[in-house]
Amino acid sequence: MSERDKIEDVVQVLGHLALGTRLKRIGECLQSQTQVLIDEEGFDLPSSHFPILAALQRLGELNVGELAQAVGVSQPAISRALQGLQAQGLIRAEPSSDRRSRAVTLSSDGRRLVAKAKQSVWPRIEAAVAEACAGPPDSLLGQLDKVEAALNAEPLHLRAVRQANQKRRNARA
Repeated sequence: MSERDKIEDVVQVLGHLALGTRLKRIGECLQSQTQVLIDEEGFDLPSSHFPILAALQRLGELNVGELAQAVGVSQPAISRALQGLQAQGLIRAEPSSDRRSRAVTLSSDGRRLVAKAKQSVWPRIEAAVAEACAGPPDSLLGQLDKVEAALNAEPLHLRAVRQANQKRRNARA
């Protein structure tokens, strides 16, 4: 065992305090390992672009803001990804009717790529991730749904204020 192997995983030990960092680390690990499968199947595309393609396939024409909402990433990140997808001929982005935003759709090449991915690599990725997350049915995804809903209902800074106020009230009682 090397000296490096003996270093404590502080993010894991900190638990809830570093949960965001741990989830980001897991997300980056999943993306990089997903990329290996994507590369093996011969797709010349970053794994981070596939959710955008899937959103367009499932939801049809969307503008940048709607895509950001559908995928859960920032508008600048979507805009950067769209540049690459458009350069590869996988999407079409044209000014919308009000000219303030762009209407984004899959091109015929994009539709073919998504159809191929749905048949080949997406099932492999889904099965491998599901196995890695094995436990009681839907336990991890169900917990993530609950965390997202809780954070949307009451952001952390409001929770911290509420908890501090409750603590002060309890100390006076």
